[in-house]
Amino acid sequence: MHRDLAREAVRKSLVLLKNGKDPSKPFLPLSKSNGRLLVAGKHVNDLGYQCGGWTITKYGSSGQITDAIIAVKGDNMEVIFEANPTQSTFQTLKFTSAIVVVGEEPYAECGGDNQKLELTTDTIEMIEFVCSRVPTLLILISGRPLIVEPLLESVEAFVAAWLPGSEGGGVADVIFGDYEFHGCLPRTWLKRVDQLPMNVRTQIMILCFPLGLGSK
Repeated sequence: MHRDLAREAVRKSLVLLKNGKDPSKPFLPLSKSNGRLLVAGKHVNDLGYQCGGWTITKYGSSGQITDAIIAVKGDNMEVIFEANPTQSTFQTLKFTSAIVVVGEEPYAECGGDNQKLELTTDTIEMIEFVCSRVPTLLILISGRPLIVEPLLESVEAFVAAWLPGSEGGGVADVIFGDYEFHGCLPRTWLKRVDQLPMNVRTQIMILCFPLGLGSK
């Protein structure tokens, strides 16, 4: 029961920030019964990354879990997983679409101090490499917004999945259309670090009135 509730929380916390380069032609939900799907990125199938910090090891670690995408796919959908696709990946197979799942290393306390809030260079290069060859959904695993603006034109869709923990299957539930997106951002997603702090008044209101009980 508690895991079902956690999976529901994951589904409802996902934020859809882009869906199709053409607004009249949404990219999501993905079909789960046709074609060949490439799934890439080291955060796809890793419980440690999806939990983040403050786990039993405090600062977090990596660790494999069963791929939830495989669990929901249809009989006619082939799923190929490669953490870091190469040229040979596309020379031997033709893909209908791709999902790239990236994010931060687990952290807690000052271990998360970061003045750039950027993805690593090799991660950006991998995303651009995949996007240039197949329509791609980018999923970000993180405890905070990161700089993704340069990548938004390249990807077909972008989803902020935060830290889904053990119930990453909730992400698959939504991107394949079994459930709708519900999550919204409490504040504007930054384009550049020099824009911080953003929505200061909104932040103050959240801190002062955590239950939304402001003065009338």
